[in-house]
Amino acid sequence: MDNNERSKAFYKRLKEQLTLDTLWPAPYLYKFIVNAQLERVAEITAIFDGTNATIQTRDSSNGAYTSVSIKVNMQSPDAVIEKYLEVSKLEGVISL
Repeated sequence: MDNNERSKAFYKRLKEQLTLDTLWPAPYLYKFIVNAQLERVAEITAIFDGTNATIQTRDSSNGAYTSVSIKVNMQSPDAVIEKYLEVSKLEGVISL
């Protein structure tokens, strides 16, 4: 199974889980890890512009990485996955 097939399978399972576990619209918490560069954090937060998201960042103990937590009201599981797919296009971002 290649990465594209694994990715499709992951998002399919995520959509099923979100559909079963949550009544939509609902708040959703995204978590990402990036190299500690302001540009990287800005790229991620730009994807959530205009969503009234609450964004928190925290640097790792050695300062090499930054965690980005984004809490935002989403309309559906598809909307949640759409944001993950947008962020996945950015280089060097780990989605948790």
